[in-house]
Amino acid sequence: MTSTNSTPFTDPAQTWNQRFSKDGYVFGTEPNEWLRRQASFWKTGAKILCVADGEGRNSVWLAKQGHQVEAFDISDVGVAKALRLAQESQVSVDYKVASCDDFAWQQNQYDGVVAIFVQFADPELRARLFENMVLSLRPGGSILLLGYTPKQLEYGTGGPSVLSHLYTPAMLREALGALDIQVLEEYETELTEGEGHKGRSAVIGIVAMRSAAAR
Repeated sequence: MTSTNSTPFTDPAQTWNQRFSKDGYVFGTEPNEWLRRQASFWKTGAKILCVADGEGRNSVWLAKQGHQVEAFDISDVGVAKALRLAQESQVSVDYKVASCDDFAWQQNQYDGVVAIFVQFADPELRARLFENMVLSLRPGGSILLLGYTPKQLEYGTGGPSVLSHLYTPAMLREALGALDIQVLEEYETELTEGEGHKGRSAVIGIVAMRSAAAR
């Protein structure tokens, strides 16, 4: 999911339910291209969590690659559409309706955590979310994340218009400092992800791994 509002949502669940109630899939049914390019970090059968997964495009694709996938989103409408997409694709994904704070986080659970455009989160929520994501990794597990940079404000083709919600290399290095950064790439691209992300965009992606020796 991603926010296009200039102010934080007063009722995030209702906001996303309204957006996802439209016909079709707001961000399309194909996986994010950064995820597609970087997913080789995981061996087949990896246990992966997709954070704020929306209508399921990324979780379904990961399940189609042979992974054990869990996903959650605050929108019950979005999760219902994700379940339908999974059924149509003949894969199984364990979906939950939950906010980032309410999800039942557990330590040392996942080989991978995916967070694609989760930029509805203000700095305080983002700090809690990133901490939970890191703690949920098994030793050797990795976080794969993509988001918009401040330059995206010039394009306005998706994402929040609040500067504090956007990502910079320094912010990601600090937030994920407990992990070993495998890939950190800031770039511009033409996004074609449904009507939600469409056009020239400034993004940053990171793959960061928990040490295999960590306990």
